[in-house]
Amino acid sequence: MPDRREIRCLGFEAPGRPYIWSYLEEPLAEDWFQVETTYSGFSAGTELTFLKGTNPMLHAAWDGRLGTFDQAAEGVGYPVPFVGYMEVGVVAESRTEAVETGSTVAMTYGHKTGHAAPAAEEFTVLDDALDPLLGIYVAQMGPICANALLHAAAESNGNAETSLAGGVEGRRVLVTGAGVVGLLTGLWAKRLGAEAVAVADATPARLAVAEALGLLPLDDAAGNAWLTLKETWQDGDEPGADIAFQCRGQAAALGSALRSLRPQGTVIDLAFYQGGAEGLRLGEEFHHNGLSIRCAQISRVPRGFESLWDRRRLAAETMDFLLSDGDLLRKHLITDVVPLDDAPEFVRDLGERRRHTIQAVFDMRS
Repeated sequence: MPDRREIRCLGFEAPGRPYIWSYLEEPLAEDWFQVETTYSGFSAGTELTFLKGTNPMLHAAWDGRLGTFDQAAEGVGYPVPFVGYMEVGVVAESRTEAVETGSTVAMTYGHKTGHAAPAAEEFTVLDDALDPLLGIYVAQMGPICANALLHAAAESNGNAETSLAGGVEGRRVLVTGAGVVGLLTGLWAKRLGAEAVAVADATPARLAVAEALGLLPLDDAAGNAWLTLKETWQDGDEPGADIAFQCRGQAAALGSALRSLRPQGTVIDLAFYQGGAEGLRLGEEFHHNGLSIRCAQISRVPRGFESLWDRRRLAAETMDFLLSDGDLLRKHLITDVVPLDDAPEFVRDLGERRRHTIQAVFDMRS
């Protein structure tokens, strides 16, 4: 029998306790392929919820049939062995015609040094011209942003034939939150022909990156970026943004995005909220200006778009975007490349706010 491969993984043993563990992978089956991971991107907004114990999956069971959380049923609990969804690796061995040995692929399988998958599992072969570090965005994070742009297009045109530009071209766009999702979405909107793109955030380092990407930075440390925006973007009696992409998991940020819109504008919401929404006042701007909130969740393209748009097409759009703007993104977005052995300490430091990152990437070869 062929030797079984040892796979090392980053997970969460308990709240506040990231850890590295390992298992032996079974020999490769027929019609499967085997990947050796090169890089794995860390999604701080999602993964720190496992460090802090705030992820709803930990405490309640998801009922897929009803589409609800059952608070009376147990969640996944700890340990959480596999987290992460931004992996790039090289196909070390293939026993399927679906992918060739030596191909560089983007997939979503967690912070693991390797992965074995059936041919039917979703993957994207990366263009040779694309920096593998940027390849972390192809399988999931980029499609999240592309799907938000698609939801904006659907809101504007309601036509599945539309391009990603349909909701932002020629329009004034606000992005709330200058994390990776916000910065990618903002730059993408600009490249798709938005008249102007502003990014609101309270962190000076992130605002500096937004400016370096050619976006308008709005300091929201005092919570009044919405006012600055409305005083800047004047259009008769209806100042403000035409559309907002809400990328920060706080109810106050959603409230600020609503406040920033022109009447009958829309918030495309990409944020992951884990707490309540006491600061959200739906009887104010939302009600009096006739606004809309539309959740852009990566597991669903807009209803009616399914025949023409899927995850593979969103990934292909992402790769085209990265090929055109990769140098700029590589320079400004990826702030930390961390060896796997150092990952637990790095994650703890992020959780305790002892350090700051925009995009951290784990080098899985070390």
